Amino acid sequence: MMALTVSVFSDVICPWCFLGKRRLEHALHQLELRETTTVEWLPFELNPDMPAEGIERSVYRARKFGAERSAELDAQMTELGGREGISFAFGSMQRTPNTRKAHMLIAAARQHGRGDALVEALFRAYFEQGRDVGDAAVLLDLAEGVGLNRQVALTALKSEELRSHIMSVEAQAAKMQIGGVPFFIVDHQWAVSGAQSAEQWIALIRQRQIA
Repeated sequence: MMALTVSVFSDVICPWCFLGKRRLEHALHQLELRETTTVEWLPFELNPDMPAEGIERSVYRARKFGAERSAELDAQMTELGGREGISFAFGSMQRTPNTRKAHMLIAAARQHGRGDALVEALFRAYFEQGRDVGDAAVLLDLAEGVGLNRQVALTALKSEELRSHIMSVEAQAAKMQIGGVPFFIVDHQWAVSGAQSAEQWIALIRQRQIA
């Protein structure tokens, strides 16, 4: 059975990243590769200059897209998510958070083999439960919920070393000219941009198996 390593640049407030995660998982499941695939999540802050406390989501979205277009995009994503088993709850989301600390916590969780579980918990908390994943208390609860020691998580949120690491990885992404997420790198050499469908993933992986 083929073993894969998939590195994913993403942000925890990117709905396409959540969608891309689920579609990849569906493909790996159909190919019976879930157990032999290692997925590592790498930081890509969509809003690196976001205030630490975040911004009210309705204000942020109106500034970025306009209220009408924002509503259209949310409706479109709700439909797409439903097809993949994701229950987007945009109406419950009050704030667009700063995600730096979330990425620092993901990096710490990776060191303890809980990175993928934490990313899943963050996506579900933000998009399905409307929780503020920029809030330290929420982050600590989510970390503990996936088996990461609460003190380890608290230390990670205060770590200047992890903060520098996140910024370094994001600088690397910029050098690679990665301009949007999700962005996948398979086996450290094969790049796939965007939330590909499960069918597209299956075709791509099978083609790689033959090559």
